[in-house]
Amino acid sequence: MGTYYIPRNYKGESRILYIFTVKSLITTAVGAMIGSIFLLIFMSLNMKPVGIGFMAVFALFGWGFGAIKIPTINGLPVTKKIGGEPISEIITRLIKFKKIRKMYTYIKEDK
Repeated sequence: MGTYYIPRNYKGESRILYIFTVKSLITTAVGAMIGSIFLLIFMSLNMKPVGIGFMAVFALFGWGFGAIKIPTINGLPVTKKIGGEPISEIITRLIKFKKIRKMYTYIKEDK
């Protein structure tokens, strides 16, 4: 009798905790590092709770940038095109588009 390879679904196994994928963990850490700059500024002004709040908000923005995907809503035509894509990919495509400033259109020719 031979041995056979049985494919296995690995989706979701790269999660460290339930809400953190590797990408969202990295973006959360980057957001927290940016927020820690504000924490240091507010600590020097003896306003540590405000600095911790800024750090938490930046970490939350980082997590959202890395983890949240745009839902597909049938009533909105925009979400039909980008539904299911992560926010990070949409923002990077927007930045690339703004940088290049070129738009290509397809014109169907009748023969």
